Order: sequence, then structure tokens, then C-alpha cells
Amino acid sequence: MSSEPETIDPLDDEQLSRTLVLLYQLSNDAIEQINDLMKTLHLRFAEAALKSGSVTQRELDEALDWIRQHTVVQSRGLIEEVLRRTAPKRDMILWERDQLEPSEQLILAHKPDHPHSETVRSLRTELLLRCKGHRGAAMIALLSPCAAEGRSQLAAELAIAFAQLDRRTLLVDADLRKPSQHRFFGTDNDIGLAQALTVGGPHHFHGVQGLPQMALMTSGDTPQNPLNLLSGRSFGHAIGDWRRNFEFVILDTPPTARFSDALTVAAAAGYALILGRADVTRFAELNEIRRALSATDSMIVGAVINSF
Repeated sequence: MSSEPETIDPLDDEQLSRTLVLLYQLSNDAIEQINDLMKTLHLRFAEAALKSGSVTQRELDEALDWIRQHTVVQSRGLIEEVLRRTAPKRDMILWERDQLEPSEQLILAHKPDHPHSETVRSLRTELLLRCKGHRGAAMIALLSPCAAEGRSQLAAELAIAFAQLDRRTLLVDADLRKPSQHRFFGTDNDIGLAQALTVGGPHHFHGVQGLPQMALMTSGDTPQNPLNLLSGRSFGHAIGDWRRNFEFVILDTPPTARFSDALTVAAAAGYALILGRADVTRFAELNEIRRALSATDSMIVGAVINSF
């Protein structure tokens, strides 16, 4: 069996590069060094990775064997298999409240072969690659200009997608204006984020049936001063706690065209994913979110046009 990089065609080289990055957790510095060698010496990724010392020949052989053994696994994809293999082993997480069942609206939870589910998984993979190198949890705030653009559904399904990789995931409904997550999971909304920020004390999490690594924090009763709560010290402390105790935190937010809350949440989270609806959301509205985020410490990790 030959494992020389030059025997791999360009399409397979792209697959191999992603496998090497994820399988051996290559750092941003290592990837940058590899990219420099690719440009200066006209090498493929695997060749440059070997030359830079980022991977050994044995590790390259293992990655090639992994690809060959799993190319038949199409339902979850090669990247998903690698992520499952490298995910730390964990005991079942027991949350403080009842186990909730995702509603039928959350297509990913009930129809894994649906085109929408595949789109969400593809987005998850892109976010995994773009959010590497952070300390603590990758915290992603979802922003969109207006209501009814699919922001809350995508937030819930992204959290489900990360939890399906056995990654410890928290979904937070930070829309303290007109929250939705409690309806997606069929629960009440009497206690949640607003109460945690107002009175302090332990955070109340719901578990999700079939996803022992996922927790949901609803918004709680609508407060009189949402922006003040999200701008206060208590929210900063909560962000710090979540960053230490989870691997991924997905935050739903209210529409940016009406409220400033989402920008505050995105600034605290560090990552922002912008969403618009096809044939509804205007480009100028999305561009305004980008402009507003440029004044914060939040990094835009992607923009999604929702057609479902």
C-alpha cells in the first residue's frame, strides 16, 4: 500500500487536509506554516505538512487508512467520523431539570436524511474549522435583522448538531424580547436566563432527550430591562462560566433591526453567525449587521441565507 502524498488526486488532497487538521488537532500556527510552504514550494497540503514536521509519515498513513476505511460511510460523512473518534469520552451529563423532546419543527432531530439536516451538518463542519484555536467553549451568537428569518430554529438545530458529536453543548435563549426556544422544546418559560441575571444563584438547565451532552437554558420571564441585563456584569460572569464548562455555546438573539441586544451578546460571545432569509432579507440589512459588529470584539464566522 503506497501512502505517498503525490499519489492522491487534488480532490482527495482536500479531504486529506481536513482529516489531518481534525484528527491531529493541528494548531493555527501549524496550518499557517503549512500554507506558506504550499505557496512557496508548490506543494500539496499533505506534502507541506510532512515537510514542516506538523505530522509524521506514520500519522499520514493513519489518516489515509482512515479515509479508505470510511469512504463508504456517507450518512454522517468522513469529517463527522473523525470528530466522533477524537471527541473526549464523557460520562452522561445530568441536568437540573426535566428531559425535553425537540419539536417536529427541528428537522435535524427527527429527519437526519432530510436535505435541511445535511445543510445544518455542513454548516456545523464549517464552524468547527473556523472556530479552532479558541480557549474554552466556542461561543456563537446567531444574528439576523428581522423576525421570521429562521434564526431561532437554526440556533436550536446547530446546538443539536454539535451535541450529536458528543460535544458538551449549551443552547441559550438570549432573546429576552420574544423568546422561542422553550416552544421548540415544549416547556414552560418561567425560569431562565433573565432570572439568573437578576437574582443570581445556580443556572437552571433542561436536558434534551437522546442528547445527553446537550443543555438548554430558556430566556425566562420577559424582564423590563433586557439590554441592561445583557450589558451587566452578571451576564459577563455567566459567559465565563459557560466558557469553562462547555465546548460549544449557541446563543439565540432578538432581531438587530429593532434591538441592540444581539450586538451586546455577540460581543460577549466572541463569534457571530449572520442569518438572512432568501428573497426576504435585504443585503443592506445584512451589511448593517456586519458594519455594527466591526465595532465590537466579535468575529463573524459566516453568513447563512436560509431558504427553508
